[in-house]
Amino acid sequence: MYDEYKFGLVLIGMPGIERRLSRYPQLYSRIGFRHEFKHLSQDEMKFILAKLWTKIGLTCSEDNFNDVEAVNTFIRITNGNFRLIDRMFSQISRILKINNLNSISKEVVDAARECLVIG
Repeated sequence: MYDEYKFGLVLIGMPGIERRLSRYPQLYSRIGFRHEFKHLSQDEMKFILAKLWTKIGLTCSEDNFNDVEAVNTFIRITNGNFRLIDRMFSQISRILKINNLNSISKEVVDAARECLVIG
């Protein structure tokens, strides 16, 4: 891609993907570096979730029990996993829209989890 279009590419995958890519020497030789991301902390998760809430037009308040319960459930389920955070929030947005809801509750987070195949 770089040779033809002059842009770099970032690949994000599951642990062990570098072993799979090593089977393709031409591709593997083009990888500049590998970085393993650690799971997000609870504080980082709360910060990101507040931004995600805002992105869909909602507010997340530490004074609202339902918001705190939903955030804690979300943190417990995703355990700071980047990919799972994105997948879960996509499902939450979908559930809110389908059910014409205007707040995220523990039940909405649990319903989003049930929609996903989490290994």
